[in-house]
Amino acid sequence: MLHLIKLSVGSKDVAGLQAWQAERALTHPPLRHRTRNRPKRRDDILDGGSIYWVIAGFIQARQRVVDIIDDTMEDGTACAGIVLDPLLVPVAARAAKAFQGWRYLEPEATPPDLADHSMAPGLDALPPGLRAALRDARLI
Repeated sequence: MLHLIKLSVGSKDVAGLQAWQAERALTHPPLRHRTRNRPKRRDDILDGGSIYWVIAGFIQARQRVVDIIDDTMEDGTACAGIVLDPLLVPVAARAAKAFQGWRYLEPEATPPDLADHSMAPGLDALPPGLRAALRDARLI
């Protein structure tokens, strides 16, 4: 099994990514991420792999990769479509530096899922502004 990691450009939080994906899944099914660079280790990814999303400087969620298909960008350019399960699974937030494109992510390097599909224990009780400040300071 092998995973991917990708920046969610423009998303401020997991809810923002989820809202964008829900709209995109309705207007351009199936739910997928298009990429010019086709993963060469397709079979390893499809053997239970996920795409881990970096949002606001932190790995915050993952989605199971369902398939990798031939696809076309909106300008007609050929690309790969990474077809995703619509369920976004929150993970224990981990800081991640910015990078371009996607990268492979070995299973031992992945953050654990949050068992109750929520934020880390106690963080949900903090006011949103304080949570944002702590996140910006890279303390959570």
